[in-house]
Amino acid sequence: MSPADAWRVKLWGVVLVNLATLAWASNAVLGRFLRDDIGPLTLAALRFCLATALLLPLLRGLAPAERRPGADRWWLVGMALSGVVGFSPLLYWGLHHSTAVNSSLIQGFSPLITGLLAGWLISEPVSRRQTVGAALGLVGVVGLICRGSLDYLLSLSFNPGDLIFLLAAVNWAVYSVCARRVMRGRSAVAATVVSNLLGLPLLLLGAAIELPHAPLNLNPTTILAIAHICLVPTILGYWSWNRAVQTLGAGGAMAFYNTLPLYGALLGALALGESLGPSTLVFGGLILAGGVWGTTGGARN
Repeated sequence: MSPADAWRVKLWGVVLVNLATLAWASNAVLGRFLRDDIGPLTLAALRFCLATALLLPLLRGLAPAERRPGADRWWLVGMALSGVVGFSPLLYWGLHHSTAVNSSLIQGFSPLITGLLAGWLISEPVSRRQTVGAALGLVGVVGLICRGSLDYLLSLSFNPGDLIFLLAAVNWAVYSVCARRVMRGRSAVAATVVSNLLGLPLLLLGAAIELPHAPLNLNPTTILAIAHICLVPTILGYWSWNRAVQTLGAGGAMAFYNTLPLYGALLGALALGESLGPSTLVFGGLILAGGVWGTTGGARN
């Protein structure tokens, strides 16, 4: 591959990973909004049922080998347990007990966790550039959330729900590493759909156990919110993320994961009229700079 082609591939990966984080930016806000209307397991089951049903026609057009678990079945099981069964219910459960702000702050550690796991599990060590990029992004996340004020950061209160967010961050790191390993031999669509199918039985069982204790309260507003979560963060977000991981590697994609709170702030300004102060622009720029730095340069840089 020529240097020009390599740059085009990287650029496409950067576009995809930012599309994924933009798609997910509303997920924590809507999960917090829906906390009194639907349980975390039920919400996760609904989002993955609908998303998988819509993606299944794409799977039928792929080679038979891509439609079966095959030799990488245990990596697909890892994707299912961490990204489908683990991450989403943990995120929504945490939002019952803590805030979207704390969720964004704690998930800022995901790139660093991913780097450690990538080197350990799939022999894909994260480069110095990716480590620096992830660290810059984490500083940007902290600055964005505390609005550039150390007093605001120190005043944040943490509770047991934040431990749930930390577990969610670990699950997402595991999912990204397993996805990178799986997509050495299959497409992003196949990896997404097959792992979803493997995880759905456990999610549906959990939702069936949860429903008597956390009844589903459907109204036009909640239906629209659930539909958005099913279509945008799940279908668009997961496919874009997995394709970006295939292109950039787990560490390269995770260098941009910290754009989540940045896009959340931008969407809040557009949809809710919230103000964007100088700190948003400064620390948001730092997040993007960390992502760009982490995805450029050679493999050993």
